[in-house]
Formats: sequence, structure tokens, C-alpha cells
Amino acid sequence: MADETTEYQGKATMEKITSLAKRRGFVFQSSEIYGGQNGAWDYGPLGIELKNRIARFWWKEMTQLHDNIVGLDAAILMHPRTWEASGHVENFTDPLVDCKKCKSRFRADMIPEENLAKKICPDCGGELTDTRKFNLMFKTHIGPMEDSSNIIYLRPETAQGIYVNYKNIIQSNRMKIPFGIAQIGKAFRNEIVTKNFIFRTCEFEQMEMQYFVKPESDVEWFNEWKKRRWAYYEKLGVKMDHLRWHQHGPDELAHYAKDAYDIQYLFPMGWRELEGVHNRTNYDLTRHTEYSGKDLQYIDQDNNNDRYIPYIIETSAGLTRTLLMILCDAYDEEKVSEKGGDGGQEDIRTVLRFHPSVAPLTVALLPLMKKDGLAELAQDIRTELKEDFTTDYDQAGAIGRRYRRQDEAGTPFCVTVDYQSKEDGTVTLRYRDSMEQIRLPRAALAEKIRQEIKNYKRT
Repeated sequence: MADETTEYQGKATMEKITSLAKRRGFVFQSSEIYGGQNGAWDYGPLGIELKNRIARFWWKEMTQLHDNIVGLDAAILMHPRTWEASGHVENFTDPLVDCKKCKSRFRADMIPEENLAKKICPDCGGELTDTRKFNLMFKTHIGPMEDSSNIIYLRPETAQGIYVNYKNIIQSNRMKIPFGIAQIGKAFRNEIVTKNFIFRTCEFEQMEMQYFVKPESDVEWFNEWKKRRWAYYEKLGVKMDHLRWHQHGPDELAHYAKDAYDIQYLFPMGWRELEGVHNRTNYDLTRHTEYSGKDLQYIDQDNNNDRYIPYIIETSAGLTRTLLMILCDAYDEEKVSEKGGDGGQEDIRTVLRFHPSVAPLTVALLPLMKKDGLAELAQDIRTELKEDFTTDYDQAGAIGRRYRRQDEAGTPFCVTVDYQSKEDGTVTLRYRDSMEQIRLPRAALAEKIRQEIKNYKRT
């Protein structure tokens, strides 16, 4: 765990990440041709591939590798009583202040205490308004009439969809405690301040797993899931010295939580929450029992039909926030000289060191020349590989420049097809991280890439 005073020492800045994301087709500003929509972003060709791969990596980790965790995809629109029961209608608020002079808007808990006490704007020095509560839920109407009887909300979290379906899943899948339900889905929050690129947005995706346990075993399972979630980031190849635990103090603890920890990541703008692990007790199911009138007790058939409302251990991570973390974590700049493996004069290469399992492109095919059948041969090899890997093809410019483009996109492997390939059926496999190049038979290429992905260790 990093020290509280640790400062960011990486080569990434938010300006560099934002620029690269747009230049290479990871993330674009939503509705940019109209000036952009604040708090909303579009994911381009490389961005959606990266996002989908992160989601699949998480989904495999949380469902396929656990015999007692199943999946769910609940609706975004839920009965309004759901959010009364969950406490969101009453408690899901942020403290809001405005500057009367420059009209800037702030979360009161995010500005210096001295400014707040003196009601001085941190931007222009103007007078601040009194602090007032601002509910973060997006409210709309369902049906043709826009009145109070037709109010509905865009869900601010995915967890409640799991809670209201927990009994259905027990019955349909014969689940026995302890068991979990995993879900990836969109959520919406009317954030007062959206900043730091895609870190805090109004529309985002969550990756959540709710684990249902016997009440007396909650502390044991809470600690177990802390260990498992920490190990997940090791498997993902993240810089572990950029991660730390933060326990919620009494003033931070949510109304439903008995204990809560955040996994924080050292972003360029400092330590920020990446994932939460929470002991939610039986608060949620108790409230939904009260508000719905339905019995949500678990019947333990292996223990004399003992009845109880389970405790819930929650692991909750933002998919889009994880994508930003992986971009920042993978970003690197290094000097490359004539001995660096790619030839040419000394320069700086920008490289995204993604784990190959989540890299948006796995392998790029690069014919040394467009002519003499090399392009056709490279395309033929690409056709063979794309059944198992996401591929790219690039025949424009010097080979070193093409390597740089693939480095910047985070492509782990490049395959160069040259005149020798026509003679003996061999190709050159080039590694992104080390820039090492090896020669191997075309027939052995796919298996070699599979082995390298399975055995990948970030250096």
C-alpha cells in the first residue's frame, strides 16, 4: 500500500491521455460538432474494443471462474418505489454552492474549507451561495402525461436491479448461500461537476457483483473479497504500487454500510477511487421487503429450513473509470536509438503497454512492401489469424513508422511479411514491449501468440 504522501511520478498527464485518446480513436467528446455535451463521451473503434475487453476480462473473473456466481442484465428503468426503498430519493444528494459573480458551480465538499467558511469563490473571489442539497438522479416521465404520477428515474446504480431479482435467481437457478450475482450496465448521475476526462461523467457503466452470505459470516466474506479484488488487478497487469486501500471513516460511510473500503489508483490528478468493496449488511433486502410487501427471506433447506435475510458483500467498479485507469497505467514514453530494435535515429516512442488480453488490437500485419505479392500474402495471414485475434493491417510508410503507430495503439504483436516469407514460409514476430523480433514459421504463428498472451508478464 502506497504512502499517503505519494505523488504521481508517471509519464502520463491528462492532457497527453486526452490527446492520444482522440488521435487514435479511443474516446471522442459527445456531440463535438455542436460544441460537445458536458459529462458525456463517445467510444471510438479502439475505445469500444478496449472497453469490451475489460468487461469480458472482469466477467470471466467474476462468473466463469466461480461456480456460485451468475449473471444478470436488469432494466435501466425500474419501478419508482425501488428508489424510495433504496434511499436514493431521500439520500442520494451532493452539497451544491454557486458563485454569484462568475456563476461557477461547485460541490461544497470539493472546495477549500476556508473558502466555504468565508463564502469566497475559489475561482474569482466572488460571493458563494449557501450550501444546498442537490439530488443526483435523472428524473423523467413515462407515458403521455408529464405529471407526478408518471415520474420515473434513470437508474443511478446497477445494484438495485440485482436486489429485486435475487429471489427470482434463487428459484430459477437453485442457488444456495453463499452465492453472487454479477452485472455490467449503464448508470446515470446528474453530476454537479464533471471533470478529468472520463473519470466523472453523467453517463457511465458499472461492473458490480453482489455476494449474498449468512449474517454471521459477513466479516469473513468481506475480507475474502478484499483479497480477491486486489488479486484481480495483479492479474490485469496493473502497476501495483499505484494502488492502495482506503477505509471509509465514520463521516464517509454510506447509510447502508457496516464497513467499506475503496481501492484507489494513483491517477495523474492524484489518488482517486477505482473500486469499492462494501459490507451492505441486510439493509437493501430489508428495505425492499418493507416497501414491496414481498418476503425476501432466504430459506436454508440444508439447515432445518432456517429463515433469514442475507447480508450482502458488494464489489463495485466503474467500467469507464477502469478504462481510464488502464490508459493511464499503460502509457509510457521511452527513448529509442539505433540499437533499440527498430532502426532509425534516436527518438521518443509513445507506447501503451496493455495486457494483451485487453488490448484493443492483438496483432498487426505489416507487409514490407506493397508490391510483389507481399501485401496479398500479409492479407492471407491476417485472414487466418482474425478468427482468434483482433487484427489490423498497415502497408503505408516505412516499417519503423508503422511500428510506432502500433505501439501508440497498444498492439502487443506485429507480424512483418517480407521476401523471405515468400521463399520459406517464415515471418517476423515483433514484440511491443521489448521491440524484440523473432523469426518463426507462419504455421506456428497463432499458437505462439496464444502462448505469449497466456504467459504475459509486464516488465
